[in-house]
Amino acid sequence: MKNVIYIFLAVAIILIIYNLTYLDFSNLLKGESWVAVIGILTASCAVVLMLILRASKIIEKKKK
Repeated sequence: MKNVIYIFLAVAIILIIYNLTYLDFSNLLKGESWVAVIGILTASCAVVLMLILRASKIIEKKKK
């Protein structure tokens, strides 16, 4: 399970970096830039969720 978490974290970070290349800072909310913003937000949520899952697994291991 530990490896799966790290794989998902890596994929989400790669997606954030990829979507950063599509941002047009003069028009953030139009066209492809809007799609990139949504992609960055969803990948950021995935990173946060994976970090929470990782923390819960660490707490579970210490509890046993």
